[in-house]
Amino acid sequence: MVNAGIVLLPGDGVGPEVMAEAVKTLRAVEVRFGHRFETVDAKIGGAAIDAYGVPLRPEDIAACRASDAALLGAVGGPKWDDPGAKVRPEQGLLQIRRALGLYANLRPVAVLPGLEGASPLKPELVRGVDLLVVRELTGGIYFGRPSREWRERRGRAAVDTLVYREHEIVRVARLAFELARERRGKVASVDKANVLASSRLWRSVVGEVAREYPDVAVEHVLVDAMAMHLVRGPARFDVIVTENMFGDILTDEASVLAGSIGLLPSASLGAPRGDNGRRFGLYEPIHGSAPDIAGQGKANPAGMILSVAMLLRSSLGLDAEAAAVEAAVAAAIQAGVRTGDLGGAATTAAFGDAVAERLRP
Repeated sequence: MVNAGIVLLPGDGVGPEVMAEAVKTLRAVEVRFGHRFETVDAKIGGAAIDAYGVPLRPEDIAACRASDAALLGAVGGPKWDDPGAKVRPEQGLLQIRRALGLYANLRPVAVLPGLEGASPLKPELVRGVDLLVVRELTGGIYFGRPSREWRERRGRAAVDTLVYREHEIVRVARLAFELARERRGKVASVDKANVLASSRLWRSVVGEVAREYPDVAVEHVLVDAMAMHLVRGPARFDVIVTENMFGDILTDEASVLAGSIGLLPSASLGAPRGDNGRRFGLYEPIHGSAPDIAGQGKANPAGMILSVAMLLRSSLGLDAEAAAVEAAVAAAIQAGVRTGDLGGAATTAAFGDAVAERLRP
């Protein structure tokens, strides 16, 4: 029996709806496997701005720090879309990543059997796709300083600073190689080394780390070439490791391979904690808050539920439980329980019910 504390951050838009199905899944896992998951609710994003005037409170960061893992729904929406606002929902995400040292974002992309036709690519191109993107999460242009806008004699100007340090690259590269050892033993490192000094450093450091893993094959791919490969031959890739902005863009591109962005989970991980091997992680679907369908029961909760599976495996070491959740999701979809994004008529709650039913003893 495992006892674990999990912070729930439903957020905005469809976030609370898909979070309800994640909790339903956790309760089904408790019953089947005899574990106990203590959950604590907290606010993030627009919901936190409305309630507290900030996108994430220090006490909620502290609650996450004291827990084993956190689940997040989504943040943002038209209500808080003013780009000139000093307080924005997305700042909550940047805060929690930096405060908790969540330096690596893992986004698995797999095409479930029977959903090859849901992808905009030809079925023969996506059949067998099973790749994992490891994105560096706390460095690069999103965190660089200076980052500002000003006015010159000939008009407005702006600057963003792209900085990477050796230790930031080493830790995410090592994680990628370790994960590749557990998969098919291949790493593709993505950069723009023909133009950017930061990418030349990235390529050098990844090459040095690769020598520690002679059993893992490594290749270096320019980011523009990778954008092409993901639509021409995605099945050949295993683990893809890249910097923050490139990973942000490429994972959204890769999301269409599975047939719907609503299917895909993610994990943001920090360093292992103590001797028990547990690693705090923030787990969330990669879709946004989808305000156009919020409150209508149309959101696909599969990505949120599969994020629960990632939590069980990566933060709690519960591999069998994670596999059971993944199998339940696949079985529900193959049985025809599909939300509107997959051509079905199931509601958010109905899909969650179908997964929970397949998890029962």
